Amino acid sequence: MTRLSHMLAGLHDVHVSGDDTVAIQSIVFDSRKVSAGSMFVALRGGYADGHDYLKVAQEAGAVAALVEPETPEEAVAGFKCVVRATNTRGVLAPLAAAFYGQPSQALTVIGITGTDGKTTSSFYLHQMLERAGLSTGLISTVAVRVPGQPDRSSARQTTPESLDVQRALREMVDAGALIAIIETTSHALETHRVDSCHFDIGVVTNITREHLDFHGSIENYRHAKGGLLRRVTQAQNAGKRGAVVLNADDPGCQSIASHADGAELLWFSVKNHSDAAIRAENIVASPDSNTFTLIVKNARFPVCLPLPGAWNVANALAAAGAAYLSGCDPSSISGSIENLSPVPGRMEKIDLGQPFTVVVDYAHTPESIRSVLEEARRITNGRVLVAFGSAGERDLEKRSLQGAIAAQFADYSIFTSEDPRFEDPEQIIAQIATGATEHGAVRGVDFDCVEDRRTAVNELIGHAKSGDLVILAGKGHERSMIYGAENRPWDEAQIAREALQQMGFGPVNREGTQA
Repeated sequence: MTRLSHMLAGLHDVHVSGDDTVAIQSIVFDSRKVSAGSMFVALRGGYADGHDYLKVAQEAGAVAALVEPETPEEAVAGFKCVVRATNTRGVLAPLAAAFYGQPSQALTVIGITGTDGKTTSSFYLHQMLERAGLSTGLISTVAVRVPGQPDRSSARQTTPESLDVQRALREMVDAGALIAIIETTSHALETHRVDSCHFDIGVVTNITREHLDFHGSIENYRHAKGGLLRRVTQAQNAGKRGAVVLNADDPGCQSIASHADGAELLWFSVKNHSDAAIRAENIVASPDSNTFTLIVKNARFPVCLPLPGAWNVANALAAAGAAYLSGCDPSSISGSIENLSPVPGRMEKIDLGQPFTVVVDYAHTPESIRSVLEEARRITNGRVLVAFGSAGERDLEKRSLQGAIAAQFADYSIFTSEDPRFEDPEQIIAQIATGATEHGAVRGVDFDCVEDRRTAVNELIGHAKSGDLVILAGKGHERSMIYGAENRPWDEAQIAREALQQMGFGPVNREGTQA
């Protein structure tokens, strides 16, 4: 319980009417979660407006409301206190931080952003810190992890709303965590979800083309990513560490380095960049691992990363930089790299004894699809087969780019549905196919278009021969497919297993028949 007046202390640009000494038992933005003593925050979303549920919230026991200035008086009648603000989402963050006792002040907070590699780097860093004996919490696309508690599945948003972030940080503090890792998207930085999080360390994996439907231009997108660096420098005033880890091989990271003015910069590189204190040299890749010399400052360690893909080396270096800044010894970091576990839905192998390889991967940007297909081409003697789509109501221009990349690097592709939302799936698929045909690919020979994704998975796996590599890209760990406003259950890995079982593969019982 917290007095509303305490939560409002220090806030500007809000208008308060009614009794601000009212006791707040909880903060909610979902009217279905209101209970006696709640403060209801009306947020405008893509498909719903919290202002339409004020009466429902009040009748359910909410005693205070946060609304936009033009909200009619009759809509907030019955609340003991009403707070008006131009941007309710922006005010929610400091309210939540105050309600939960400013938990980020009691933690070393590490934010990880980038177009690709955020989740993998976050998971790798979590493993490194835990191996070093540093109790660590994690907020990521795949899971919310609080020490001593079972993992909670994350929402479709990579970074939850600020209320959920602050609640999770409070749980981490109460569980004895020393460090919190927050996977931080450009959307989160622009929509106030990580406001009132005082970051000690910021990590940027890379910046390529993504979310231009939201940001409008690559320049705006880079500026949004730079928001993490600006927050790190601002948090120095609150006694925070003030350090940033950047990818020296990535022009996008180079372009935003100035946003970290005043912070300590630590660069990493897989290309022996001279400015990088964290490097991987003499990289030797195999289908299942990468061996290389790890350099942390002036210390050198021969390591074997038990995971394939050049991107995994870069992600491990990003995590290593943050681990080093968090106080981990370089020898501990090198040992952690040799024991890293894969992330669910990231090059996840589906093996039922078939004579070809099937992997499920989250690659959904042009650059990540290119990286996965290039690596597949390099490590595979057989054909490279891929199925993917492109999300509806997202960056339109990347669709043809994805098709062109598939035409360039895959032997055969199926373009299919991937969260079409309110767009026509066939139109999205046609836009992907345009990029493939413009690159010389022929429909019916080099690629096909299959709207139903389950059918696409079945057909692609059925197309595979001995020695081939089948890549199911785009969905990864996600457990739903978005059609309109509906989330339909989806499990790509399980659907791949079912396809293989239909072909006769799978575990064998004692009688020698398929189990």
